Amino acid sequence: MSLSYSDLLKRLKNNQTITPKAKAARLELPKPDVIWVGRKTFFRNFMYFSRIIRREPNHLLMFLAKELATAASLDGERAIFIGRKEKQSFSVLIDRYMKYFVNCAICGSSDTHLEKSRRLRFLVCEVCGARSSVRSK
Repeated sequence: MSLSYSDLLKRLKNNQTITPKAKAARLELPKPDVIWVGRKTFFRNFMYFSRIIRREPNHLLMFLAKELATAASLDGERAIFIGRKEKQSFSVLIDRYMKYFVNCAICGSSDTHLEKSRRLRFLVCEVCGARSSVRSK
């Protein structure tokens, strides 16, 4: 019994089960807790962000300092920035950091880690296995 091409396609469509694509659970980040004391800006829940996104505190701190064009340091659980920086700018910069160094470019998952190979850094997704290069600090 020989079936035509169109009959085989119909049979294939009927036997195929369509499963909805699972959406990656988006990581919910809290609002940055920022206060000003004199001419310094204190990011009080900085280490909480570092733990939630599973990145080195110094990597995140240097990214923020570079983007804000100021000096920064760690003091226990908080980060200190020289100058009065707007609260909203920290939210925007953390979203940018997530885009560059945390979220997978292929599936969008935040379950990733950074891997260094020679002088290059790669973002390796633990969900889909994708490996993509990231910009340097």
